[in-house]
Amino acid sequence: MQWYLFVPQVRLPVSDIVERAQHAEAGGFDGIAFIDHLEAPGQPGENIWEAMGVASWVAARTQRLRVGHLVLCDAFRHPAVLAKQAVTLSEASHGRFDLGLGSGSWPAEFTRFDVGQQDPVARVEQLGRHLELIKQYWSGGQQPTPTYPIPLVLGGSGRRMMELVAEHADWWNLQANHLERLPRLADATGSARISVQQMVGFVRAGAEPAAVREVSTRRFGHLGAGLVCGDADELIGHFTALAARRVERVYVWFADFAAPQSVAEFGDTVIKNFPRSAA
Repeated sequence: MQWYLFVPQVRLPVSDIVERAQHAEAGGFDGIAFIDHLEAPGQPGENIWEAMGVASWVAARTQRLRVGHLVLCDAFRHPAVLAKQAVTLSEASHGRFDLGLGSGSWPAEFTRFDVGQQDPVARVEQLGRHLELIKQYWSGGQQPTPTYPIPLVLGGSGRRMMELVAEHADWWNLQANHLERLPRLADATGSARISVQQMVGFVRAGAEPAAVREVSTRRFGHLGAGLVCGDADELIGHFTALAARRVERVYVWFADFAAPQSVAEFGDTVIKNFPRSAA
């Protein structure tokens, strides 16, 4: 199993994001992932940092941790620019960058900032064309070409998106609010490895389980099966069951917004109980 910390870069100062990344690295996490929006979804008045900028800064402040996104919005960057950004960040981090890409999940910002298309089918079709172009740029259409492999992570669960996953992706990620669809979609991934985004209400040592469950459910109960609450032993059982369903990577999204104590204890009590997966 691979373990990534998922940290939406909303509200938090950049220094706090770096702190969480460094705790994740020390605690045995393999990577960290951010979101990509021009405004915080549902909270347009909140601060949100730009996705590639924050990933670059975290990569510069860590040694081993991989960096990426769930997921970059295809509409926000021309594919030639994105391909160049990906190669640059991969080279600067000595191969620690994953390119997560999707067709966009928050149409309200397309209207507000006059970018992208409202039609979701058109967005996915455009993503397919851009994936072809990015591969061409990486194979010699731009210089320099990648020194290190850049794993391609595609997020989404629609029929056409799953076709793109099978055709292009190294990894397919299923978002937390669609986890119940995993059994039906897993066979459509082709050779792509499976990852899931999982909201976790972690009951740390000495914490009151009922209180953790109440707060986590109040904040994120709308995710359904995408939220799991429990202590270390309960979470080990949950993730063992996911591994049995071919899940090889989990993007852990903490209901307490990745408090450093939770990140560290999760590494010591959960991650250390699992064999490591190849990158």
